[in-house]
Amino acid sequence: MTLTAPQTDAFRARNPRDGQPSAPIPATPLDQLEDIVARARAAQKAWAARGVEGRIAVLARWRDVIEAMQDSLIEAVSQDTGRLLESRREAANIGKWIDRWSAIAPKALAPRGGQTSIPSFTCASETAAIPVLGVISPWNFPMSLSLMDAIPALLAGCAVIIKPSEVTPHFIAPLERSIARIPELQGVLTYIRGAGDLGAALIEHVDGICFTGSTATGRKVAARAGARLIPCFVELGGKDPAIVLEGADLERAARAIVTGATLGTGQQCYSIERIYVARPLHDAFLALLTEKARKLKLAFPQPTDGQIGPLIFAPQAQIIAAHLQDARDKGAVVHCGGEIEQHGGGLWVAPTVLSQVTHAMDVMRDETFGPLMPVMAFDSEDEAVRLANESSYGLSAAVFGPQERAMAVARQLNAGGINVNDAGATPFFIGDPSVTPKEPFGASGLGGSRTGPDSILRFVRHKMIVTNVTNELSAWWYDV
Repeated sequence: MTLTAPQTDAFRARNPRDGQPSAPIPATPLDQLEDIVARARAAQKAWAARGVEGRIAVLARWRDVIEAMQDSLIEAVSQDTGRLLESRREAANIGKWIDRWSAIAPKALAPRGGQTSIPSFTCASETAAIPVLGVISPWNFPMSLSLMDAIPALLAGCAVIIKPSEVTPHFIAPLERSIARIPELQGVLTYIRGAGDLGAALIEHVDGICFTGSTATGRKVAARAGARLIPCFVELGGKDPAIVLEGADLERAARAIVTGATLGTGQQCYSIERIYVARPLHDAFLALLTEKARKLKLAFPQPTDGQIGPLIFAPQAQIIAAHLQDARDKGAVVHCGGEIEQHGGGLWVAPTVLSQVTHAMDVMRDETFGPLMPVMAFDSEDEAVRLANESSYGLSAAVFGPQERAMAVARQLNAGGINVNDAGATPFFIGDPSVTPKEPFGASGLGGSRTGPDSILRFVRHKMIVTNVTNELSAWWYDV
């Protein structure tokens, strides 16, 4: 998604499995956006007035509707992404997240206060929701990522307007049908359809903005939000490292890393994209990783025929191909995969293992967003930490090895979510009240955590109300 794509009356989406364009999809006219935001602003007042328990009750009813519509949701998001396993996961996330964030909300939003350090004063804290929150979401997990910020924002008392990627728009219709069955959500939760200019226009009208997507576009979103002085929450790209220390269980590490690098065809911001292995383990690990990567098959011709789905966004194939060519030109060895394949009109990449890689290669520096696993040896734990931190990104990471040493390495990594003896686990805890906050480092984003109480408190502003409880003014007032 860019902020400069032109507005059209309708657009088409490409089917990732066969490359065919969809029927025309009507776009939301730019000249209607101001009215849509005005309706949301009006509806938000009654929504906020329900209180947190009232909002929880409404979302519980919506969850029940969603759970009864799982088949239609899975079918729609599969049409967008060409995947089945991940589509089932996306549909299941909605109800799970509603329950999790509903458990967090009452305590997170509870009024606070009491006696201050100055005996004559008490202090009370109240929260006020961001009235209208805009959400601009990406194409890689289109349904989940459209709601990952919207659900906690609704519980906080916001009205939410969501502009998903124009690449994956089919999931919107069944979600809109579910929303229509809950009268209290009318105007409070709204989807709009269109390209990048619609997202850019949304920023100009709302009171806060959430964006998930590329770092390049995220910078533009943050700049626009900064110019308006509205809250901005952006989760952006990643180049997640995995470190395999001496003493690691190689079977466990290889299994976790091959999954963490290829789930969703590697089209995840928290995919493992760089692998650093202690030199004495390098050859054995490389052989094991390659063996496991070769066992993963393309999900073609049927989605159930394998694990690796098609590339959703056709231009991403050019980036993956460029990274592969650059690596080959600079001496990398490809052990399996390594090509953009065309099957049935779709674009595919088999899991690809590379060795003899260096940080002079694009595949070790820039986000690939595909199932590529470049493996590099290191000679000391200090070197492993240095190599892992030699990146502008800092979303997630993984460390494998004896627990105490792995924890020591994890504490030195510049990343917001770090797995020890696992990979790709941090997203499982979205909305989980039992975990601590995590925030991206560097070019991977800014604006607060999607885990723990902070995930809801992002969307409110805090009022401090200080009361003089004595009969006298404070001593520092002028005697006038």
